[in-house]
Formats: sequence, structure tokens, C-alpha cells
Amino acid sequence: MSAPAPKPVVQGWCPGAHRPMMSGDGLVVRVRPRLARLTAPQALGLCELAQQFGNGTIDLTNRANLQLRGVREADHQSLLSELSALELLDAEPGIEARRNILVSPLYQPGDLTARLTQELIDRLSELPALPAKFGFAIDTGPERLLAADSADIRVERSADGLILRADGAQTGRVVSEAEAINHLIALATWFAELFTPDTRRMARAVAAFGLPAEWQGRDPGPIGASLQPRACDLGSLYGAAFGQLPANELHALIRNSGASALRVTPWRLILLEGGAAIPAPGFVRDGTDPLMTTDACPGAPFCPQAQAETRDIARELAPLVPGTLHVSGCSKGCARMGPADVTLVGQNGRFDLVKQGRAGDEPILRGLRPETLMTMDFT
Repeated sequence: MSAPAPKPVVQGWCPGAHRPMMSGDGLVVRVRPRLARLTAPQALGLCELAQQFGNGTIDLTNRANLQLRGVREADHQSLLSELSALELLDAEPGIEARRNILVSPLYQPGDLTARLTQELIDRLSELPALPAKFGFAIDTGPERLLAADSADIRVERSADGLILRADGAQTGRVVSEAEAINHLIALATWFAELFTPDTRRMARAVAAFGLPAEWQGRDPGPIGASLQPRACDLGSLYGAAFGQLPANELHALIRNSGASALRVTPWRLILLEGGAAIPAPGFVRDGTDPLMTTDACPGAPFCPQAQAETRDIARELAPLVPGTLHVSGCSKGCARMGPADVTLVGQNGRFDLVKQGRAGDEPILRGLRPETLMTMDFT
């Protein structure tokens, strides 16, 4: 009998640019776009850096950040200098770590979403000390688009105005635009004074300690339809299989489409601001493509905790699996925190099968060979 796979290590922090994370193929260096947006020169420059210093791809994360992988330790400082020249680097590492802000991507320049996000960015130094993964969502468009995405404090619309809502609470506090960020800082301070090692996210703190009535009372507005690859008023949306952006293809797409900027989302979609809808090798243009409902982490050998290769198998299985598919290199399940219809978990080069669950759930079958998976009926 083969030895059991080692238990994966859950990191208590996310990589940044100043504080990268070592992976199986080198450093992972995360770039956090301000207002979820890079100008075309910034995006083109990042593509060139991914080829010069990384493995030639850019990862789009479920926090709407961008990651360069495969960076050598010896090149890290040179990469930081180049990111600074592109104005993609916070001078202060502490501010970079706090700038964990999801932005509804369909905002217009200077609108409420843009104004609130910029004010929060400008006032990050006023926040108390918070856990590394603590984050915010500015979701103040006509309909909420970020309701299913991870955030601890949310600024949203209600039926008749703005609310500030703690994650884990069904209702929020009515706020004006002028007071919204003041109240956001106050709510973060309430959390910072209470949280423990077991309640490092707002929803857990709300469940454990209860939320004062002053932070509740008004229902949030309706949830909007999820975005799909298509042309839209702002430009063109393109899907990225597994959140992976091939740097060469992205560079060409930005140039050939005439885009003025790149907006990022937490849904494996990019929006080319002002860009024409043109053919795009390497990107998904059909919202019904099964790759848009398939998640796969980088897998072995790129992640030191992965117990199996993932993405080639996920590409082959995607058309064969009805519903959602998650192929995870280990039981940590980084690529998809929620359940999937079919989840495959790497174990010593083989896979365990979980139905209607997460990577860490009890499998119904163990030790499946990759070639066996291709002949299975997953219905």
C-alpha cells in the first residue's frame, strides 16, 4: 500500500509583490490592480514582465488580482523595480497587504463605485490591524455582482440608498456616500477588537459574538446576472480557462482590439475597456464553454503540495462532466472553495472522487487512475 499523501499546509496569508510565495516553479508574485484596472500600457508591460521574469503566463485570481509565476528569487528585486516603473507597486508593503478590495467591474469613471473605492484606497492607513485575508467589496452598481464573492465588509445598494454590511449578516446599516468609508473603518475596528485565531473572518466573528443592532436593519438590493464572455457597453469580455492568461496572446489581444485598459474580475473574465470583440486564441469567447464552469489549480509540478497534474486532465474532462468540475492537486482545494458537482482530488498521482462537495470532503471513490477517469460516467 502506498504511503498516504502529506496533509496540505494552509497558508495564513496571500502572496503579494513585496512578499511573494514560493511555489514548485519559483516565486508567485501578486499584483493588485487599483480599481480592478490596468491601463493598456500597464497591461502590456505586465505581459512583457511575465515573459521576461516568469513562466509566460499571468494568473487571474478569485480576488481579481494578477499573479506572475515562476519568478526566480534572484530576479525578484529587478521585477519589483519594473512593477514600480509601471506604477503597479505600492511603495509601502503594509498598504499593499491592506489593499484587498473587490470592485464591481462595470463602473463608469468617476461614478459612485469609483469614488468610494478611491476613497478607501486613500484611507487604507486608517484601518486597524486586520488578518491577512480580510477584504472589502465595493458593489454599488444598479445590481449586486459580488454577493457570492469573498469579502468581510461590503458597501452595497439597498432599494433606496447605500448600506454597509458585515459579511455573515443578512442586512446592513444605511450610510451616505460622505460617511460610508468612515463607517467602514469603524466596523473594521469593531472586528479588530474582537477577533480570535478561530474568528479571523467577519462571518465567523458575527456568528460567534453577534453583530450590534446599529450595523443591521436594511436589506441589500437585488443580485444581478453573472457576466459572460461577450461585447458590452464598456468594451469586450473574454473568459480565461482556469484563470490563466497567456501573456503573448493577451499582449496581442490588447493591441489588436484597440483596448484602452484591462479590467479584471474574480470570475475568470477580463474586460478590455474600449476593445473590439475580435477572435482571441487562448481565450474563451462562448459563455457555454464547459471550461467556464471548470476549476483547476496549477497542480504538480508547479505547486509543491499538489499530488497530481491537474489542468490537462481538467481540459479533457470538462466536456464529459455535466455541471461544475473541480480538479484539485490536493485536499486544500485552492481553485474552488465552494462545492462542485464533481470534484477530483489528487492523491499520490491518482484521484479521489467527491460528488456534490469540496476537495476536503469524504470521497465516494479513491485511487482512480487518470486514464480511468476518461471512461467514467459522471452523471
